[in-house]
Amino acid sequence: MPSEFDLIRQYFTRPTPSALLGVGDDAALLQVSPCMDLAVSVDMLVEGRHFSPQDGPGTVGHKSLAVNLSDMAAMGAQPRWATLALALPAADEKWLRGFAGGFFGLASKFGVELVGGDTTRGPLNICIQIMGEVPAGKALRRDGAKAGDEIWVSGTLGTAALALAFRQGRVELDQLEAAACLPALYVPQPRVALGLALRGIATAAIDISDGLLADLGHILEQSQVGAEIHFEALPLHEVTRRHINLEVAKNCVLAGGDDYELCFTAPADRHAELEELSLKLALPLACIGRIASGAGLAVLDGKGDPMPVEMKGFDHFAQ
Repeated sequence: MPSEFDLIRQYFTRPTPSALLGVGDDAALLQVSPCMDLAVSVDMLVEGRHFSPQDGPGTVGHKSLAVNLSDMAAMGAQPRWATLALALPAADEKWLRGFAGGFFGLASKFGVELVGGDTTRGPLNICIQIMGEVPAGKALRRDGAKAGDEIWVSGTLGTAALALAFRQGRVELDQLEAAACLPALYVPQPRVALGLALRGIATAAIDISDGLLADLGHILEQSQVGAEIHFEALPLHEVTRRHINLEVAKNCVLAGGDDYELCFTAPADRHAELEELSLKLALPLACIGRIASGAGLAVLDGKGDPMPVEMKGFDHFAQ
């Protein structure tokens, strides 16, 4: 039976050329580049809450890092280093091999080095802390939205939540529809390049992890402003659009979690620049509304009338 340290050496010890000291000591030693601020975030994924025991370990490894990379994207930070705390029911080397493959596959893509962590025996629980760099004073924050700013989102909304609704039997999808939606749930793609490009353009930003209404609401609260968004302007996957008359699909779009797209605000005079950025990154960007003075968030229908919206975003302690 491999020991804790055998598992660390075999599956989680990789070269860390940008760290002064990586895995193997009591702490990592890191040096932030000159004139850069350090951005730090942490996320926990718990089996049965964030992923199913039936999910492949490779997708779990990918997603556990992707949700952290999404936080770096929302801050306009270049991801650099991560630590991993992992509770395991048993030393399942097949599972660890798959998990490490998914984790390091994504880490390599974005130049992230694993510099430390911890393992223990217990219910399957994954906790990752990520660190990145952003030029001093240039981080994207939630508190900069101004009245008159446009509201933008990347990618499509509700696709992952629709996939989860399908998996839970709350909506029916055919085989092709399910195959088109499930990757958004299992292997989300963090919008790091977009976050970096939005420095100096976006006035506020957040990643959509708990649903559009909830996460845009955080920007409005921190910026002390209101907003109007147009439901028909929301970018949808063709499968979601096909089912949008269902209440469950509307809920997925407005309040479903796991999108890991960016929602951001920008001055109206940067509209053309953002359209060019969308082409440059080959990433759809949609203008969905406008920031208003005052407070509150209104969702408008195709006629410009307010839609009755009772749904809220995901809350671990309200579900």
